Amino acid sequence: MIETFKHYDPGYYYDELIESIGKPRPGAQLIVEKIESLSPGGLIMRQKAAEALLLKMGITFNVYGRDEGTEKIFPFDIIPRIVSREDWQQIEDGLKQRIFALNEFIQDIYNDKKILKDNIIPRELILSSRTYRKECEGFTPPRGIWCHVTGTDLVRDRDGQFYVLEDNLRCPSGVSYVLENRQVLKRTFPQVFEASHVRAVDDYPTKLIEMLAHLAPESVQDPTIAVLTPGIFNSAYFEHSFLAQQMGVELVEGQDLVVSDGFVHMLTTKGLKRVDVLYRRIDDDFIDPAVFRPDSLLGVKGLIDVYKAGRIAMANAPGTGVADDKVIYAYVPQIIKYYTGEDPILPNVPTYICWDDKDRQYVLEHLDQLVVKAANESGGYGMLIGPHATDAERASFAEKIKAEPRNYMAQPTINLSRVPTIVGDAIEGRHVDLRPYILYGKELYVQPGGLTRVALTRGSLVVNSSQGGGSKDTWVI
Repeated sequence: MIETFKHYDPGYYYDELIESIGKPRPGAQLIVEKIESLSPGGLIMRQKAAEALLLKMGITFNVYGRDEGTEKIFPFDIIPRIVSREDWQQIEDGLKQRIFALNEFIQDIYNDKKILKDNIIPRELILSSRTYRKECEGFTPPRGIWCHVTGTDLVRDRDGQFYVLEDNLRCPSGVSYVLENRQVLKRTFPQVFEASHVRAVDDYPTKLIEMLAHLAPESVQDPTIAVLTPGIFNSAYFEHSFLAQQMGVELVEGQDLVVSDGFVHMLTTKGLKRVDVLYRRIDDDFIDPAVFRPDSLLGVKGLIDVYKAGRIAMANAPGTGVADDKVIYAYVPQIIKYYTGEDPILPNVPTYICWDDKDRQYVLEHLDQLVVKAANESGGYGMLIGPHATDAERASFAEKIKAEPRNYMAQPTINLSRVPTIVGDAIEGRHVDLRPYILYGKELYVQPGGLTRVALTRGSLVVNSSQGGGSKDTWVI
């Protein structure tokens, strides 16, 4: 039975809850004392109750090709991750600085291209990015904002330093789990939650709809807002429907929309209804078959023409994906310095760009020590974790790098921080990252906390849900 943290040893890694054996970190004392005060089996009972509640709330995802059925809850652990006020202040300041600079960068490269003319970033690196959209050249979106919703992945190394692992500016997912996890934890440890003075996350849907309304054409007093989803077979469909319901707006698919008389309209039982703002959860490639992929059945033909005419706003703006490119990521410190005159508050992980001859040679010679990522993959795909790979896997990846060097970057293996996690009938440390969500409307807003993703397999550094990861509630004290 689980009864105590007394023998929990953080060991080699930075632990987010326990500083050393028997010593909780500041802010974690109450939750540790509460867990230790439970009767034998009490923690497991609360974990099972939380899982039952998640299932009742419908927080599931599809599992294909498994005998046990197609629907499972998104794995969740009830021991929270705690972030101190001081750590959060650095994170919040650093993310606001970073997103502001990235927005300026996107506006610049599609218009004046000053950063390219000043040779801060090689021009060919930008123009060769698979997510650079020539169709966006010469365009400025409503209010000059491109990246309205960002999910930035942070990791903490064993020295306690936070690093930005990657930026997600296209269609970042996961915020619904933040909101639902919080509801579950409030019920699981209500007295501890109140006494710990945890900052609220529940106002995110309100902040989101305020940001979307801010983008509407100025002539529209009461904008019609809708969430554009690829449909029920998308892995994040639960989130699309959840956010639409929380905001009180329509959830639509491409087949529900039509361009008529120069505007985008929604098909309703009472006829056509004009739509002023779309929160689109579809990648650029699929949003308009007349401009991007002609075989797309998910988008709306003519949508981009209406968008460029200023008759509809979209979040995020098409073209933001260029800042998602994991090779462009290596230049974000220079981007921040260029547009703000400041040094980054949150550093990048040291990065080697395989497009560069010297970096590529180093990567090929040290594949057993590095993590290699494809420029535009996500969800833990297209990645080699060198120290855990076989000789054959490293050799195969080396050939991929040589064949297409522009498509790869590499980083040293970060010793991700850990959090105590229920594993069977024991508490063990599991590696985590953190994805805070940033909204850019009238001002920049960073949701306090974000999604803590957990690598549930012992020793694994891959936290993605698509690779078997789970999540925790994140308490900003």
